[in-house]
Amino acid sequence: MADLKLLAALCVLIPLVGSTLWFWLGARFGEKVVSIGAVTFLVASFLCMLGMFFGVHEAARVDFFEWIRISSNASVHFSFLLDPLSLTLGLIVTGVGSLIHVYATGYMKGDPSFGRFFSYLNLFIFSMLMLVLSDSLVGLFLGWEGVGLCSYLLISFWFSEEANAIAGKKAFVVNRIGDFGFLIAIFALFQVFGTVSIPDILSAIHLGNLTADQMFWSKIACFGLILGASGKSAQIPLHIWLPDAMAGPTPVSALIHAATMVTAGVYLICRLQPLFLLNGGSLEIIAYMGGLTALFAASVAIFQNDIKKVLAYSTISQLGYMFLAVGLGAPVAAYFHLMTHAFFKALLFLGAGSVIHGLHHEQNMHKMGGLRKQMPITFWAMTVGVLAIAGIPPLSGFVSKDEILHTVSTSGRTALSVMAFLTAFMTAFYMGRLWVLTFFGKFRGHHEADESPLSMTFVLVTLAILSALGGLLNWPELWGGHELLNEFLSSVVVQKKIEISSEAFHHSLLLAGFSSLLGLAGLGLAWLRYRNFSGKEFEAPVFNLFKKKYYIDELYDIAIVRNLKQIGWILWKGVDGLCIDGFLNGLGTGTTRLANRLRGMQTGLAQQYAVWVWIGFLLLLFGAWTVR
Repeated sequence: MADLKLLAALCVLIPLVGSTLWFWLGARFGEKVVSIGAVTFLVASFLCMLGMFFGVHEAARVDFFEWIRISSNASVHFSFLLDPLSLTLGLIVTGVGSLIHVYATGYMKGDPSFGRFFSYLNLFIFSMLMLVLSDSLVGLFLGWEGVGLCSYLLISFWFSEEANAIAGKKAFVVNRIGDFGFLIAIFALFQVFGTVSIPDILSAIHLGNLTADQMFWSKIACFGLILGASGKSAQIPLHIWLPDAMAGPTPVSALIHAATMVTAGVYLICRLQPLFLLNGGSLEIIAYMGGLTALFAASVAIFQNDIKKVLAYSTISQLGYMFLAVGLGAPVAAYFHLMTHAFFKALLFLGAGSVIHGLHHEQNMHKMGGLRKQMPITFWAMTVGVLAIAGIPPLSGFVSKDEILHTVSTSGRTALSVMAFLTAFMTAFYMGRLWVLTFFGKFRGHHEADESPLSMTFVLVTLAILSALGGLLNWPELWGGHELLNEFLSSVVVQKKIEISSEAFHHSLLLAGFSSLLGLAGLGLAWLRYRNFSGKEFEAPVFNLFKKKYYIDELYDIAIVRNLKQIGWILWKGVDGLCIDGFLNGLGTGTTRLANRLRGMQTGLAQQYAVWVWIGFLLLLFGAWTVR
């Protein structure tokens, strides 16, 4: 246990220490020291996580010290919960995070704030590890807020451009709405169970015998957690911050979308699954929220011209798949897709970053084309990522997405099935559009492209291999696999068991064939439409609804932002300016005027002072006579 405690402490503290070093080391010793140090620290954290992964054979609680004393009977301990759920995501965070750090050493080369960038990246990893490993809701919330802070710092990293600063503020403010829901959930759960320890809460739920009042507060907690998860994982209606998060450097986009922040909502619901099972209606909300988000974001991604915006809406859509799976009682399927998505989405974002880097920061796909010859490594790596997310067998995205589609198709919910399969087709189409516009046809840009340096292409090749082979982690038992992830997570979450029979095998095979055809059809349609791209598309007015993202940002601006600004103006001018400042300024002005009048009495003439003394004396005599 001592070794486990040391590994857990080092795993979290190493990136935290790194975040304090690179600021000043970068200014004093240059980029090379920061590059080697930041990557080494992350790899060391990954190795510690790997040691815990293979060293923990059953759920273990690592306690460090009493953190907060709430009452005589309740306290919050600074401790970690090491179980399959936390260790699996911890490996993704540190493993994919290490690869992104390696990539960033090449992508950010020459940036004047090189050290500051890697300090923020290390802090991001520390915050996510706190979120994943903490065994209490308070510790989880600390990491939850930490990743929110880091996202703000990194999205607005190039803050000298106003648009980047605005994007960072938008992400920060929208996430505070979700965080408010999470806080309500923490208070509600403490009201019910008298503790914020996650294992203690889950144990109490398993024991049952909750009163009607406790059930009421548990429902409030579920709704608060759903609001928090929708904010952090960019689900409807709090999805609006994630596309604007593309303002940050591309490694930041990959880190947010693949390995850290947006996966937090899925993790939170999987971690507290028994609470949601206790309130089954909340799972229905999660399922339909996920299905609608998946379809909505896919429909918007088709009409984006910025290569990173396409991938941003793709992330929102794929997260919708994960929420859909969790809501339908398949958390392992959601977690499996979370893992494979981390591989191929990191690959796609970093591949897009390689293209942007090679084209001197050009992001408009209309100004790309024909890059497969100039950037062959980037092309082949991204091809694997595109095929994986499109669901082409036997790549990882096909296996994980097929498991979700199988769950939806057997759930008896026709509307959700239509959403899921239509999203699968649209995903293949918009990714095919990205692939063809970027790498095929004639070059339409202004800058000749060059292949990225080895530090970047090495990471792309590694992620391409993981994207291709990641499906083996949970290859279906129906297809002769062992479902390793399912077995590993079975002690933590409840997953519906798939029947093993010839009928089930034929149904699964038919479903896999249909989903593969959808993927191929989407890619094929994109190839036919864009292989000879003329530079014009979606010009009809009917497409404005999708190009403007259903006018949701405009609606929020009219209904919320403008009204808040108006209220702020009234509070500023009316309450602060007129009432508070007016009263205080009036006191000051009145005192000054009175002092000016009284000052006239100070003439320096002894005779005048004597007169005032006699007047005062007479007034005192008069007063004494009157009182008597």
